[in-house]
Amino acid sequence: MVEKLRVGWIGTGVMGGYMAGHLLAAGFPLTVHTRTKNKAEHLLNGGARWAESPRELASSSDVVFSIVGYPKDVEEVMLGERGVLEGLCKNGVLCDMTTSSPALAERIAAVAVGKGCIALDAPVTGGDVGARNAKLSIFVGGDKAGFEKIKPCLEVMGPNILHCGPAGFGQRAKLANQIAVAGVMFSVCESLFFAQEAGLDVAKWLELVVPGAAGSTAMDNLGRRALAGDYKPGFFIDHFVKDLGLCLEECRRMRIVLPGLTAAEQMYRAMQAQGGGAGGTQSLVLGLASFSGKQWRTLS
Repeated sequence: MVEKLRVGWIGTGVMGGYMAGHLLAAGFPLTVHTRTKNKAEHLLNGGARWAESPRELASSSDVVFSIVGYPKDVEEVMLGERGVLEGLCKNGVLCDMTTSSPALAERIAAVAVGKGCIALDAPVTGGDVGARNAKLSIFVGGDKAGFEKIKPCLEVMGPNILHCGPAGFGQRAKLANQIAVAGVMFSVCESLFFAQEAGLDVAKWLELVVPGAAGSTAMDNLGRRALAGDYKPGFFIDHFVKDLGLCLEECRRMRIVLPGLTAAEQMYRAMQAQGGGAGGTQSLVLGLASFSGKQWRTLS
């Protein structure tokens, strides 16, 4: 019987708690660290160990996963004085699943090599539903041997896994995904709002659209949430603004112009400025209604 990797997990937010839970349920010995310990309570009650810092966590792990908020958090967790790379043993693997900066992923990978370790960037898509149901798609950048080593862990979190290339390429693949999401969320929310203002029965309209050519996972999931007045985040607007900003940074670096991306970033940033950053991306429908001097009317 092959002994399972000892796994360290950092970050138990909207998605991370579910993802770590799947590893624990699959029998991987799990050590956890997060800023707010009570957010890891369900994992600790299930048999996970607690570590007081990323460095302490890394010292007892073969592989360390993280999914935190922003690139500055990734940098602190991985490269800080009490960070993962100060505690991870030689030949250990760290895998950041945060949507972050490709340049930062490349820098972390270079530091890791200098310490005899491997760093991967492996952001995910699928939102809270995909995390809860272990149906995430995972974009991986970095050393191929490191990817193969941790692939059994990744397979517990989702069935669709792609090694995209060297360090930073997982992040680039995820940013391309977020550009697509930005466009889809505009189409979902604009169409819902138009249907309402046109006087249609939006609930019946939605049932016809979802299985048709205009249907999408976002329409089926987040469109229904918007219609029900459920703006709880499968993905926070604050984090989406961060992601779209990273996309625009890469566009400037590549000297390309994406007008749809620019419009989406500005609209979501305006909602953030008005206090809506803690809402889910589907609350864009509220912003669109407000922009027209109207109100979004829900079924609730």
